[in-house]
Amino acid sequence: MKKNIMKTCMAVCLSVGLIGTAGVPQAKVIAEDTNTAQSKNLIVFIGDGMGPAQVTAARIYAQEMLEMDELNMDDYYVGQAMTQADRSSRESGLVTDSASSATAFGTGNKTYNGAISVSNEDIAKPFASVIEAAEMKGKATGIISTARITHATPASYASHVRSRGNENAIAMQYLTSGVDVIFGGGKRQFITEDEGGKRKDKNLISDFEQAGYTFIEDKDQLMQLKEEEQVLGLFSNSHIPYVLDRDESVPTLAEMTQQAINILSQDEDGFVMMIEAGRIDHAGHANDLPSVVQETLEFDAAVKAGIEFAMKDGNTSVVVTADHETGGLSLSRDNIYELNVDNWDDQMKSSSYIGSLLRDAETLEDVREIVSTYTWITDLSDEEAQLILDGDGTSYQREGGFNAVVSKRLLVGWAGHGHSAVDVGVWAYGPIASHVKGTIENTVIATAGAEIAGLDLAAATDELRKHYVFPKFKMTQDEILFPAKAMAEALGAKVNWDESARTVMMMSDSNTVSVNVDSQSLMLNNATSDMTVDLDQGTLYLPLDAFTSLTTMTLEWDALSERVMMK
Repeated sequence: MKKNIMKTCMAVCLSVGLIGTAGVPQAKVIAEDTNTAQSKNLIVFIGDGMGPAQVTAARIYAQEMLEMDELNMDDYYVGQAMTQADRSSRESGLVTDSASSATAFGTGNKTYNGAISVSNEDIAKPFASVIEAAEMKGKATGIISTARITHATPASYASHVRSRGNENAIAMQYLTSGVDVIFGGGKRQFITEDEGGKRKDKNLISDFEQAGYTFIEDKDQLMQLKEEEQVLGLFSNSHIPYVLDRDESVPTLAEMTQQAINILSQDEDGFVMMIEAGRIDHAGHANDLPSVVQETLEFDAAVKAGIEFAMKDGNTSVVVTADHETGGLSLSRDNIYELNVDNWDDQMKSSSYIGSLLRDAETLEDVREIVSTYTWITDLSDEEAQLILDGDGTSYQREGGFNAVVSKRLLVGWAGHGHSAVDVGVWAYGPIASHVKGTIENTVIATAGAEIAGLDLAAATDELRKHYVFPKFKMTQDEILFPAKAMAEALGAKVNWDESARTVMMMSDSNTVSVNVDSQSLMLNNATSDMTVDLDQGTLYLPLDAFTSLTTMTLEWDALSERVMMK
């Protein structure tokens, strides 16, 4: 395959150490020589928002409705993972979001909520994921999601941005990531506004095709893939529709997983792949139990495909977990010791679909007609109909009111519309299973995966840090400015404060930049410069030219990814 160039990028580092920066909690990264790898292939499954109650609900449904004894993944349960984000800043705490959690189980490092594989600092530095470490080693790689492929979890495996909302930059970074198989939703981040997308610059799909990718966008095209080495599959403009809302043109997560395995397993060096069921989380946010169950069952079917391959292959490790729980689901309520499981199968569409119809309802009878059309509820009371019409007082509005009514009838409860801090399950097959037993930090998913696959996360991170930093910045009318002390130190310069002269001195091996904070004047090697100086609430900001002059490095501001590229 195309991996030969990647193999020569750099030698595998054999040392054992810590990666990251001072003040940021880091997981120990175990760097392994190629010959010590226990599995040639690594498959990571992430059920976004899939807490213990979500798994239990799916099992109950499978037993009651599908005549299954258990879920496919039940036999491989090995323990549980803690989910908290890096707590060293005000952005984060015990309750994580998907970006910080995916950074943890993708790279082995904690960070703040909203960060995509960068450290928790004013001048953030990138963390390499197991996918990127696999690229360095010449393995084939893949990322799959039922959410937009530029959403937080897949993004953390193959991109780096300070804010998860910068999805256009994430799509652009995929183009040069080397990832071979990219399947998911989110076509809108790859096409222009004129084409119904979100990009102002250009259509990225044509760039992917020019780079050698086959582009597909429906199930038929997916199932016809055979010898392709690199494929970009975007099966929806935004998130892939819920299971309850799909038509036959949309592939299942298991079908995407199996086809990705077929492609990636052609590489004699092995592969590393991440598969996410992204919409369990979205259904949890909405408090839509029937959709939670169907999305979790679809995820379980994909896990089955992965484990069946691993059993047949004999050289593959599989690990399954979640980034966090969503919604605070409880499988009981109102002191009633029962669940109305018979009705869990009687909602025909997701609450998102039904909610879109309820937005146009004007009367209680309109509400009754919509609800009776798509559910088993034909006896909606005036009180229930009014609750739906009024909405639940959250951003979910009438959809939220609908789900409140349905949940009460199903006898399930929700703590709210956000994430919770409960531990999540871990399931595993193959050599990785012994590394993720018991109660573990979510970072161990990455470090254990790297160990068993012989990947060097530290070396991959060091390589990234030779090329990029991700600074906080401020924009003036004319230019971008960066915090002077933090930026200079991140680039290897020394910074001193001369109280008597009221001057900041920044010194590299080549040059000195000094700034008098009272006069806000800048001098380069004792020569006056007209570069901008800005003092904002005690923090000194300078333009990129000041740091170029200081270090003699070639520094370039990448406005889309909001990063400084170093050459």
